[in-house]
Amino acid sequence: MDTAVTDPLVGRLVDGRYAVESRIARGGMATVYLATDTRLDREVALKVMHPHLADDAEFVARFHREAKSAARLSNPHVVAVYDQGADRSTGVETVYLAMEHVQGRTLRDLLDERGPLTPREALDVLDPVLDALAAAHRAGLVHRDVKPENVLIAEDGRVTVADFGLARAASSSSSGTTTGMLIGTVAYLSPELVSRGVADARSDVYAAGILLFELLTGTQPFSGEVPIQVAFQHVNDDVPLPSERLAGLSDVLDDLVAWATARDPDDRPADARDLLAELRAVRAGLPASDLDAEPPHAQAGGGTASPARGRTLALRRRGALALPPDTDETSEDGGDVAAQRPVARGRSGRGRSGRGRTWRGRTGSTVPTGWDQRRRSRRGLVALLLVLTLALAGGVAGWWLTAGPGAYTATPDLAGRTADDAEQVLATRGLAMRADERFDDSVAEGRVISSDPGAGQDVRDGGTVQVAVSRGPEMRAVPDVAGSSREDAVATLEDVGLVAGDVSEVFSQDVADGSVVEQATAPGQELRAGEPVDLVVSKGREPVDAPDLVGLARGEAETAAQDAGLRLEASEEFSDDVPEGDVVSQQPDGGQSLFRGDTVTVTVSLGPPLVEVPTLRGQQVGPARDALEQAGFAVEVERVLGGIFGTVRDQSPAGGSQQPRGSTVTLTVV
Repeated sequence: MDTAVTDPLVGRLVDGRYAVESRIARGGMATVYLATDTRLDREVALKVMHPHLADDAEFVARFHREAKSAARLSNPHVVAVYDQGADRSTGVETVYLAMEHVQGRTLRDLLDERGPLTPREALDVLDPVLDALAAAHRAGLVHRDVKPENVLIAEDGRVTVADFGLARAASSSSSGTTTGMLIGTVAYLSPELVSRGVADARSDVYAAGILLFELLTGTQPFSGEVPIQVAFQHVNDDVPLPSERLAGLSDVLDDLVAWATARDPDDRPADARDLLAELRAVRAGLPASDLDAEPPHAQAGGGTASPARGRTLALRRRGALALPPDTDETSEDGGDVAAQRPVARGRSGRGRSGRGRTWRGRTGSTVPTGWDQRRRSRRGLVALLLVLTLALAGGVAGWWLTAGPGAYTATPDLAGRTADDAEQVLATRGLAMRADERFDDSVAEGRVISSDPGAGQDVRDGGTVQVAVSRGPEMRAVPDVAGSSREDAVATLEDVGLVAGDVSEVFSQDVADGSVVEQATAPGQELRAGEPVDLVVSKGREPVDAPDLVGLARGEAETAAQDAGLRLEASEEFSDDVPEGDVVSQQPDGGQSLFRGDTVTVTVSLGPPLVEVPTLRGQQVGPARDALEQAGFAVEVERVLGGIFGTVRDQSPAGGSQQPRGSTVTLTVV
């Protein structure tokens, strides 16, 4: 298909940096393009969110979370994220991630071409996947969407895990739904995620178990006409054993899948690290005949491989995969690093309800050799050995059950005791203690939370009791979010395992609208994981109406401005109409909308302007009066002896002084 014609993004320069060359794939949330980073001159995979989702804050947050999640991981089997951003140059926001471009194909492509893999191939593919998930689990992240489409196989054989878009911190992964919609791919969803919306590291382990089932059998364990039927089966049915779907697979592989896909999360490995350790032990313990045996349908017709399997998968150390030219040779026998490692410890008690099968682990057990026909050929020999063994067992049974390793004792109640006290109690009964610590909100630090076996349950004499000791409540340091936007503050709190509590809003002169003014809990203070931190968020500056100050005395104007939360600046000018000290005008006018803290400028009257009084002594009263009136003064005349001569003898104020225009000058006339 000519993507240059059908996809408008092909040929564009995104964010002034990424030259889009072609479209690689399209998903429900984003489209992935092959692009060139023009700044660093390297190929990248540019993941661009669909435009209609860019306005949805939840989808954008999930998109950005993918970059943050991958950036927190340093693992060769995790697809690296280089950059994230948004291009608004065209008027339509283009939200993108720039990621490592993996030359190759997905595990789904491989399964579509090959069908079921040999056990060695399946385990070697799953090994780096679990290594990547283990790195995520160590960092406190849960992937939540493990499936073949998110496993990439490079041309050089490297296996990487992509798409951490659904990843969340393990402490915040209790939400598996968004607006009622189940998040994840239904064929790989764990029962607890379907029924309760809860996801933790064991949910990824479940999905990895489903993936192993599919690698071994070429099919998914459950199917249905609609997704809800598949989800229902995850909740209510055990995952079938791979050998029930594809006869001849080793019992040990059945047990490994059964352990990883137990419906009860407590019956699964605690995280990908535990499953990875057991996978490597299984691979090291199985003989090459079981590991490299082709599935039966691939051997039909005298052992000639079907065209779909004409290309042999070359398996290398550390889970590297490569696709060499067509060949009939099988993969190498042995050479895996795991073959030199000791087998994993036992997993007693990991039973599967209704199966009559129990995951026993690898320690000291004899590994089944693989195909049914070989088992049947040995049954006669096994029967003979069984008869001899029963004869010997009869004589040993009494000793075994009374004084030997078969003797049992009841586990004492250790809950609430200190670790030292619990160890002493066990020692008095000849039992050893193995302790592990974990956080607990209700049990005091250093005291026993629980034991395995539990109180009153049988434990072998001289055996070991696993004891969980409390580390007290898990505490998280409160980050400083003052000045951050509300959205960033909430994300920062979630990143450290806390949540935003009550959010109140206030007007603020100094903090921008939508940013945090203060937080109820001081930065650095420790809270229990999941506890809330109350926030006060700015509504911006408070709006006020300018008061009408014209005509007020200057002091009155200053008081009115302060009462309104405004500042007053004043200038002065002469005025014939406004008394001295009163406000002549203001800017802005009264009633206009301002913000608290803004300034109102007023002009205060100095009264009328000053005019020089003319000197009139010796002049006749008539001309003197005219001169004063022309200068803008009022005139009063006082006559001495009747003012018979009409001559100005004196004046007040004196001539040459400066007096306000309109004031009165008194003339004394003789």
